[in-house]
Amino acid sequence: MKNASPRNLLERMFTAAIEAAQPKHTIAAHLPAIPSGRLIVIGAGKASAEMARAVESNWSGPLEGLVVTRYGYAVPCKHIEIVEAAHPVPDSEGLLAAQRIMETVHGLRSEDTVLCLISGGGSSLMPLPLRGISLEDKQRVNRALLKSGASISEMNCVRRHLSAIKGGRLAAACYPARVITLLISDVPGDKPCDIASGPTVADGTTCDDALAIIRRYGIEVPHGVLEALTSGEGESIKPGDAKLANNETHMVATPKLALEAAALMAKREGFKTYILGDSLEGEAREVGKVLAAQALQVARHGQPFDRPCILLSGGETTVTVRGEGRGGRNVEFLLSLGIALQSAPGIHALAGDTDGVDGQEEIAGAYLGPDTLMRAWAQGLQPKVYLDNNDGHGFFQALGDSVFTGPTLTNVNDFRAILIE
Repeated sequence: MKNASPRNLLERMFTAAIEAAQPKHTIAAHLPAIPSGRLIVIGAGKASAEMARAVESNWSGPLEGLVVTRYGYAVPCKHIEIVEAAHPVPDSEGLLAAQRIMETVHGLRSEDTVLCLISGGGSSLMPLPLRGISLEDKQRVNRALLKSGASISEMNCVRRHLSAIKGGRLAAACYPARVITLLISDVPGDKPCDIASGPTVADGTTCDDALAIIRRYGIEVPHGVLEALTSGEGESIKPGDAKLANNETHMVATPKLALEAAALMAKREGFKTYILGDSLEGEAREVGKVLAAQALQVARHGQPFDRPCILLSGGETTVTVRGEGRGGRNVEFLLSLGIALQSAPGIHALAGDTDGVDGQEEIAGAYLGPDTLMRAWAQGLQPKVYLDNNDGHGFFQALGDSVFTGPTLTNVNDFRAILIE
């Protein structure tokens, strides 16, 4: 090792990735000129409050607005109201916030500008069901999607078609005002329509696509949900719609940006770092097996990279919940990785969610070392039992290897680093 322990280096790389995606570093360059009319700031997501504070810090004209963020993620703002709601399953506070946001943009004029601040988590934080669908219906569908193993793109396709605010409907409600959307991406591929289910961008998917996803995963839905999708009532705003003609979208932070910041830190420590991709998807435990095989190939044969080195990746894996554990896709990946590595010497890893919350736990992720399995067995812990029960958090917390960040105020998806000495 160079000048730090493997765990310390990996944790500092994780911190560097999070810091690079902070709104205070990325927002200012994308702000518009002061409009002749009003500037209304709206938004939703885990990073939206911090984005709002960055706007206020870099804006010299009058402004007003409302954004909704996750409980515990609010920050003080002077002119933009910050409210909090539940994530990942929506609640009544999120519903009220969505209604108020729609009221805020009602009746705007062409000389007005709406600055929309969107980041991951906005789908749950800004629920506004279509007519005939209740909040309870949305909660039921959301819980089923989270357990199904569906990708984030598939989940958000369904969410868009059950919403009166997503899938471009929020932007349409702002018409004829100019709409500028600033996005912090937490989705593989950085597709604007998938970030918070795309409230201000056109959507090329259809109700039929949403129905196909529901059937693919065997999800039972309430009658109102089925009616909205089969009747076409849930159809979103499509590309070419005149109400979106005066809109523009800017990506202000991405998983790629965060991974590059972590790689730069490792380089300064003397390590060669290879980014395997910023949009890896699939079952978390399967991705763990694949990356374990890659790490072992490097360790044993120096292919395709010479050791020592660090392998980085981002994206959003999924977990099909079958057990009764505490979940978390990053810790599920890490536990699967560790089982596949079988205590191979000199291989260390860290995986965490850049928003500080892996699954529904206030834990960002965990660290894995060559001695993890041996320490677990010494305590009577059976790694495969924990994996089968979807209880990665229980496993790593028992070993004292959980990684805590608290609310990071940003969200650019998952961070995975494997160090091969």
